[in-house]
Amino acid sequence: MKSKRLSVYILLIFTIIGSCMSELNEDELDKGEDDELVLLLIDEDSIDNGDEPNGFSDIDVNDQIARVGLREQLSFFKNNKGKTIDLYTGQVGDEGWFALTAIPNTWINAGPTENGTENFLAPGPGLGAPNIDEDREVLLDEISGVTPLRATGLKMLEGKKVLAVVFDSDISINYSPLKGSLKGDNLGLVAFEVLEVRKRDNGSSSSLPIVSIRILDSDEVLGWKKVLFSNPPVPQTSSEPFDITPPASAIGPVFVDAK
Repeated sequence: MKSKRLSVYILLIFTIIGSCMSELNEDELDKGEDDELVLLLIDEDSIDNGDEPNGFSDIDVNDQIARVGLREQLSFFKNNKGKTIDLYTGQVGDEGWFALTAIPNTWINAGPTENGTENFLAPGPGLGAPNIDEDREVLLDEISGVTPLRATGLKMLEGKKVLAVVFDSDISINYSPLKGSLKGDNLGLVAFEVLEVRKRDNGSSSSLPIVSIRILDSDEVLGWKKVLFSNPPVPQTSSEPFDITPPASAIGPVFVDAK
């Protein structure tokens, strides 16, 4: 009788250990390379109150609390983890999605960490928080490599997971050389997986693609590895190339550590 009980106890112990190992393996997969986050910037031409096709409310997008340096998750995204939605992405010359292809040294030196990306997301002094001169935006102007994403660049992000800082107004771009101004109020953070990029047929002649996304909880993934999209196609001007139709296939994206 004791032998049978011992056998049952041993079987139970191995069952528990197996269950724990299974959960551990799932956790390890969750933190694997496939779950790195591509850091992007999104402005009002893609996510804002009243924007089609979602008709977000002020509260949905944190419009009532928007400010320079806000890094709270947008309310709609926080409350709709796992939901699939479509986002419009602006027009040629007035894009809604932008890649940050490199991190300025000034961001690395700003603190509070030695990682410029994390300092931007914190945000650090001059990156949304006040510096010694009470200037919250001194390090956010004329940022090299802020690249507007048109159809081909968006297509290259299919299947990738994204963490984006959302701006309450336009991100302005200067060309030759390519630089962007990241000044202005923020609505906060969003995270999602890019499922599909397709041509938009219900907009204007210059409308950029529709992107289908699956919402992630940015609070849950904020600690994941961040990478920069280093090789998006670089527009020569605000109108060239007139890239509004996603290609059937695109060159492979190149991602580098966000330092």
